[in-house]
Amino acid sequence: MAALTPAPLPGDAPASSGRGRKGRPRVWRVVVLSLAALYFLVPMAASFWFTVDDPQGFSADAYGQIFSAPGFGSSLLLSLGLAAATIVVVLLLTLPAMLAVRLGAPRLRPVLEVVCTLPLVVPPITFVAGISTVLRFGPEYLARTPFYQTIIAMQNPDFPVVLVLAYVVLALPFAHRSLDAGLRAIDVPTLVEAARNCGASWPHVVFRVIVPNLRSALASASFLTLALVLGEFTVARLLSFQPFPVWIVYISGSQAQVSVAVSLFSLLLTWLVLLAVSVAGRNRS
Repeated sequence: MAALTPAPLPGDAPASSGRGRKGRPRVWRVVVLSLAALYFLVPMAASFWFTVDDPQGFSADAYGQIFSAPGFGSSLLLSLGLAAATIVVVLLLTLPAMLAVRLGAPRLRPVLEVVCTLPLVVPPITFVAGISTVLRFGPEYLARTPFYQTIIAMQNPDFPVVLVLAYVVLALPFAHRSLDAGLRAIDVPTLVEAARNCGASWPHVVFRVIVPNLRSALASASFLTLALVLGEFTVARLLSFQPFPVWIVYISGSQAQVSVAVSLFSLLLTWLVLLAVSVAGRNRS
């Protein structure tokens, strides 16, 4: 017996219109993604062509000179060391504070969010001006105190601790957003209460219960901090230090092709780290 199909009402849209509506977002998605790809890939393609362009033809000598360029290894190791120290300090500051606010004082969450996002409002040039003023007049006022050697040691060119402190402030908004998203995805009070009822100490709760559930958030915060340190130029340059970004600009005056090749190399390295973090987070979920 054939099934009866109800006749369409006068106000009903034809069946083909649904396909058209579903197809339109896909078309716009392709257009937007294509424009975004062109926006990013065209400058990179132009930069790559600049590095291989030679009067005699195609040449990849600029990429062969990256690792042998004077100052490459020392500046890169300095930036990686600063990034590692910044990641540790940022996580030690933000994670306990956010856990304490979430567990003991939920009403202070907006205050903590505002404090952590303030570096996005303050221009870097103003931030550096304040730091340089303190470093200029600090030794004069602290000459007769034990803090004199401390403020001098903070400006050691081999490992400038003052840059770590500056990078920590600049990385706070990104670390806060990543950790806040991770904490929202889990039921922190229930996990803490269950662990405490089982007799776990607070260090055990943090490192064996909370941290394993925040691996993706911690990895994202660490990656964003690493990307910030490897790309930050203003603070280090105005404070007269030479980490990796400052070295790239410095070498561009004498070896422009090598400078652009190093920039592409660092960008590729950052993308590979981001891809590894994304794959790790996907496997974890």
